[in-house]
Amino acid sequence: MKILSNLLEKFGSRFTKGGPLERWYPFYEAIDSFLFHSSRTTKTAPHIRDAVDYKRIMITVLIALIPCTFMALWNTGYQANLGLQQMGISSPEGWRGVIMEWAGGCDAQSLFSNCIHGALYFLPIYLVTLVVGSIWESLFNIIRGHEFSEAFLVTSLLFPLTLPPTVPLWQVALGISFGIVFAKEVFGGVGRNFMNPALVSRAFLFFAYPAQLTGDKVWTAVDGFTGATPISAAAGGIVQQGTESAGYGFWQLFLGNIPGSMGETSTLACLLGVAILLVAGIASWRIMLSMFLGGIVMASVLFVLPSGSNPLLEIPPHYHMVMGGFAFGLTFMATDPVSASQTQVGQWLYGAFIGIMAILIRVLNPAYPEGVMLAILLGNVLAPLLDYCVIQAHIQRRAVRHG
Repeated sequence: MKILSNLLEKFGSRFTKGGPLERWYPFYEAIDSFLFHSSRTTKTAPHIRDAVDYKRIMITVLIALIPCTFMALWNTGYQANLGLQQMGISSPEGWRGVIMEWAGGCDAQSLFSNCIHGALYFLPIYLVTLVVGSIWESLFNIIRGHEFSEAFLVTSLLFPLTLPPTVPLWQVALGISFGIVFAKEVFGGVGRNFMNPALVSRAFLFFAYPAQLTGDKVWTAVDGFTGATPISAAAGGIVQQGTESAGYGFWQLFLGNIPGSMGETSTLACLLGVAILLVAGIASWRIMLSMFLGGIVMASVLFVLPSGSNPLLEIPPHYHMVMGGFAFGLTFMATDPVSASQTQVGQWLYGAFIGIMAILIRVLNPAYPEGVMLAILLGNVLAPLLDYCVIQAHIQRRAVRHG
């Protein structure tokens, strides 16, 4: 590594301002920063000098995403292998079938088989996201002369984790393009996006191509197999008070071996991510706690209301916390440091608003039985107003105090 460091330092002057390769400085800086560290430091007050820089923050988030990524690989393969067994099919068609035969077959009881089968769906989606998103990042960085940021590595992993395994790859490319360009770059790039780019990408695909993002046929990577998610099963009247949803008990929902978006099914994996983020001091515990409290309170209020013709009102409050993308959104999406509220009071209000709206949309909107994505995007839009009101209230209190 010392040789590589010296080599980069030797050729660095060619990429700096005035050098023959000045235009390509963002690429040089990205390689240097990724392999070693940023050369920028703070030397005077009032800047805070600390070992935790932006690179380390993003790497910590990536580490926190490892449990959810592992579950995405295992559960995607598990659901596919289970579906093939139930349909009496020995292996999938095409090149995936050849690889699965090499891996020993589609055995839903095999950890190795499940992970390999899941990787055949997750990795292409992830690679398309990474390549296409990097192209857009590179284009805007070269034009503006901006440095590359590790933030895209987080976005490129979050987005695939929110998708079903059957989504077409061309839609993946279109979705990440929309999110990077229209939710991030047009506002100035890193640190200036007012909404989470990964969620905007997901929302774009949901409204543009609902047939590939909704329904009971998209969650299991087996052609012709129908597997309802717990929420869609509940919307159909399968969930009653405290009973199991289509064979999904509370602990099964908590562990995450259920149909759903690839990385969102396991509350346990999300809690491991919560522990990493909180110990590292990266995410706001106020947002996490207030979103949980807002969700559980609203779910409790709706649970005591007469259900009438809406079976979602019969879901016990604790079930809501382990269903859908609530835990994943609470851990990784609502806590985005750029698009979330910055003030402490604002964070309490912001998290509570998202928790309340997520359950309201999930239960009371029959056309959209999952409200976490929309609730967080609404919270992103509301966050600046919350911070503004909190700051103005502080100013007014000080003005009254000091006459």
